[in-house]
Amino acid sequence: MGSKFKNFGLIGLGMVAGVAVSMQFSALAQKNAGSPLPVEELRQLADVFGLIKSDYVEPVDDNKLLTEAISGMVASLDPHSAYLDKKSFKELKEGTQGKFVGLGIEVGMEDGYVKIVSPIEDSPAYRAGLKPGDLITRLDSLPVKGMTLDEAVKKMRGEPNTKITLTIARKTEDKPIIVTITRELIKQQSVKAKIVEPGYAWLRISQFQEPTVEDMAKKIQALYAQDPAIKGLVLDLRNDPGGVLPGAVGVSAAFLPKDVPVVSTNGQLPDSKATFYAKREYYAGRAMGDPLAKLPEAIKTVPMVVLINTGSASASEIVAGALQDYKRATVIGTQSFGKGSVQTIRQISADTAVKLTTARYYTPNGRSIQAKGIVPDLNVEETAEGDGFNSFRAREADLQKHLTNDKEKEVVRPKVDELEEEQRLLALAKKSKPLEYGSKEDFQLAQALNHLKGLPVKVTEPKEAKETKDATKDGAEKSEKADKDGKSDHKKK
Repeated sequence: MGSKFKNFGLIGLGMVAGVAVSMQFSALAQKNAGSPLPVEELRQLADVFGLIKSDYVEPVDDNKLLTEAISGMVASLDPHSAYLDKKSFKELKEGTQGKFVGLGIEVGMEDGYVKIVSPIEDSPAYRAGLKPGDLITRLDSLPVKGMTLDEAVKKMRGEPNTKITLTIARKTEDKPIIVTITRELIKQQSVKAKIVEPGYAWLRISQFQEPTVEDMAKKIQALYAQDPAIKGLVLDLRNDPGGVLPGAVGVSAAFLPKDVPVVSTNGQLPDSKATFYAKREYYAGRAMGDPLAKLPEAIKTVPMVVLINTGSASASEIVAGALQDYKRATVIGTQSFGKGSVQTIRQISADTAVKLTTARYYTPNGRSIQAKGIVPDLNVEETAEGDGFNSFRAREADLQKHLTNDKEKEVVRPKVDELEEEQRLLALAKKSKPLEYGSKEDFQLAQALNHLKGLPVKVTEPKEAKETKDATKDGAEKSEKADKDGKSDHKKK
């Protein structure tokens, strides 16, 4: 068991300007690749290296050439594999501990610009009013177009109390938004909780970090101290991009029967073929006691709802999938992101590493979440009028070079009139206020509470299912009309 715990996974979404992606730490050992090295191709690589050194217009540093070669080779595999230089590796390790210096935004790339996936709650970016879907077009005076995501993230990082000016393109605004943000040391509180009304509790996890399981346990104890007769609990995983795998196992274990399987992984290496159980050794370090030991017994049976949306990825999908498989909770919201792969951090020097996709992960019933996500039991959109900016978000299946689902055939999302849909969403966005999760205006939370009380829930047919059904209906109607026309023509003849 010891070796398994050393080699645990960290599973996350995208790159973050101050948020960790998920990973597995492991030293790079000399491994038997199972096949001989491609000598001819390696000779060609050496020839190109020599050609650049001798013929390029100006001298090129050896280290730069080799680093870029490694980076390009790893990045060509899938959207989540990457080479980590000294600074990136340091920031990644800091992020798993829930503290870092930065702006506090999770980011990706779109059309050559940095796209904000989600601002971290209570961060400088959050307080500055940055929103999911915003595009960063300039960093200070430098255009983002032409930068790699890693380069842009490095420029957004910096020392505490230093400032950076962002130029933002927002689809609801006609002119660019210019905002100056002060970097700061962010100690992210990944767990929030409160009694939302007598007898009903709300527990939010915004990211899975090393302290998350312990912090969650303290929050649950505080909830039951405030109201020992809790009748229903809402676990809110919306916009949770993932994090450390032990965090996902521990959060699941808090609500599931003791020792049951929570998640399994499978890949080429023997180490990647593993099952993780609701046992202390799978979510707590050797030096720790069991952070879940003092939880009230009622937490195993209290009626539950799990809230997810398109921004719920990776570790949050593991939790939602496990609780769904065991029928421990009703999953409400919209289909999750579909990040079902494990990234392993292999150190290649004292301060550099490669983040490599090494396995897929599976729910207790053997479902692969990769490129599909978790489909909620009850599809409830963000507002009564629709799913808001979540409709703009790409999922794993939309990313280039994404890893395929090995259990199910991938379903291509039906094409829609994007312009018409975008205009509808923009009109909605202009009249809507930013949503604060856990507030009285939180529509999905209100529907979750209705479900726990046995009241009607405003369910929406999933967009993809509706579009497929409409397309099928249109096709059937056209076919029926053609048949009628054919019969009519035959009679006339």
